[in-house]
Amino acid sequence: MKHSILSRRSFFPVLPALYYFNSAHAQGVVYKTLNGRPPLVIAHRGASGYLPEHTLAAYALGIDQGADFIEPDLVLSKDGVLHARHEPLLARVQLEADGLTIKRSADGRPELHRSDTSTNVWQLDKYADRLAIKQLDGKPTAGWFAEDFTAAELRADIRAQERLRDFRQANNAFNDRYPIPTLAEVIELAQRRSKELKRTIGIYPETKHPSYFKNFTDAKNLPRMEDLLLMQLHAAYGDKRETPVFIQSFEVSNLQYLRTRTKIQLIQLLSANGKPYDFQLSGDKRGYQDLASSSGLDFMKGFADGIGAHTQLIVPTDGRRLQSPTDLVKEAHARGLLVHGWTFRAENQFLPSQLARGTGSASRGDMTEYLRPFIEAGIDGFFTDHPDLGREAISTMSR
Repeated sequence: MKHSILSRRSFFPVLPALYYFNSAHAQGVVYKTLNGRPPLVIAHRGASGYLPEHTLAAYALGIDQGADFIEPDLVLSKDGVLHARHEPLLARVQLEADGLTIKRSADGRPELHRSDTSTNVWQLDKYADRLAIKQLDGKPTAGWFAEDFTAAELRADIRAQERLRDFRQANNAFNDRYPIPTLAEVIELAQRRSKELKRTIGIYPETKHPSYFKNFTDAKNLPRMEDLLLMQLHAAYGDKRETPVFIQSFEVSNLQYLRTRTKIQLIQLLSANGKPYDFQLSGDKRGYQDLASSSGLDFMKGFADGIGAHTQLIVPTDGRRLQSPTDLVKEAHARGLLVHGWTFRAENQFLPSQLARGTGSASRGDMTEYLRPFIEAGIDGFFTDHPDLGREAISTMSR
């Protein structure tokens, strides 16, 4: 049987989008968000729990499931066109322990990294010579990289595949159907659907590996990623704080650079551990945990409008049970900073075991209950691979 996006949607009925917003207010629910409204539902790479990530189909499904924002991660093509991919890698392959040699199977083919390959480029013999080993944020990484392909080549015959191919196996039915979208196409989709639905659909781009791409654009004499991004955003939305756009980054210096050039809201991403790569380069000893402290929040307030925090920084879990919320949301709100949590996924593998349901790590657990303490803590939005379940969690709390 030939599948289609329409047949897939039939398994996930969605209510009219306006219902979601009106119902929460009609019930008189009080939210602890900065603006007192329900938290934003952000479709993480689109509705990536149901379709291959970073495709127009996944973004469209996320919108249909009630997302307020869709999130394109951004990388550059060889000729400086912004495309939506989770990483510069279109397909990743394994390295030997020496970090210098590509691991190969008995037939001589590169051994695929099965949880970090999001296109079919590895199956296209015409691009076999583009396989490369590069230093990505200081780590040897092998595969096919977006910046080694022109926009025309990316469009011609490279198609999206399910990145978590061995985990979200049902999504493999949609492999090789959808092209790699440009940022311009993502903007067009969000603006067109906003008019059709009569509600605003925002975009939430992430600048992926900005130090890495600055080295690339400098070498190619291209405008840096941030300038290319602002040219398109300002043309489409204007340079206003209230525009339905957030720009996010795990690095700090590129957000500081952006702050001098735009009024669009900026979000500093915070992982549960490690440190920003630009801090590694500059010798700054602070890590993400330091940035989540009171002094770190004071520092980020100087250039950011909010933080995108790992769930462990907001409501920790010991793997089995949810713990008490931290003071991060309260401390951030006291400084006027938004807090958006990431990432909420429905499968048991991504939930504390107390909320697991069914058998196996890929079975769906109780994501609605997982979200409850985060919403009660006052998060202003959350990234989710399952926007329909995120919207359901908000609706459930409004009853």
